[in-house]
Order: sequence, then structure tokens, then C-alpha cells
Amino acid sequence: MAGQRKSFHRTDRVAAQMRRDLGTLVHNAVRELGLPSVSVSDVEVTRDLAHAKVFVTALLSEKSAEAVAGLQASAREIRYQLAQIMKLRHVPELHFHYDDSVDRGERIDALLRELPEAQHRPEQSGDSEQHD
Repeated sequence: MAGQRKSFHRTDRVAAQMRRDLGTLVHNAVRELGLPSVSVSDVEVTRDLAHAKVFVTALLSEKSAEAVAGLQASAREIRYQLAQIMKLRHVPELHFHYDDSVDRGERIDALLRELPEAQHRPEQSGDSEQHD
């Protein structure tokens, strides 16, 4: 029964630990390399723990490609530093990707703000007609 209580697979636990540790390592790498500011938003690890997709978000989305390229160029060094922190026999190979979910959310929010006020609340206009 104790085995049934585990809600996370090992890959989920490794990914969560990597996300925490990489947050600090990426912050330091960005500062040392003079890259645009980014933060680690998610980490996905393959089942065999051979590869990890590291998703980062940027404060300035137009500079995200530069930041991701710089991090990818430093991936071996960051992986080495991660191996010093984590207690794993094999630390996954790191692959950095830009997480555009924040950008997409901002675009959707901007589109919603552009809608005319009447389209924001269609149910209210229908309610007022029924009560008159």
C-alpha cells in the first residue's frame, strides 16, 4: 500500500528538483555571461533520464532567442554544475527552450481588452431586456 501513495513518478521528482536547482544556476549564468534576464519556468525529463527540456521565460521576449542561444552554448557547464548539486548517477543532457506561454497569455489579454464593452458582458444586456 505504501507504494500506491506515491503520486509522482521518479521523473517528476527529478524534474522538480532540477527546476529548483537550475533556477539558481541559470540566474548565475545569465549574470556572468551578460545574457538577457530569464527564469526557469519548467523542466521536462525523459523517462530514461537522458535528456531534459529546460523551459525559460524572458522579461524581454524580443531578446529571448539571444538568451536561449547563450544558455544552450553553456549547457555543458551548467550540466556539470548541476551534477555537483544533485545526487544522481547520471544528470540529463540539458536542452534549453523558450517558453512562450506568458507571451501568448499577454496577447490574449490584449485582445480581450480591445473588445467593445458590450461584448465583454453579453449576458447582462440580455438580463436588462427581460426585466423591463
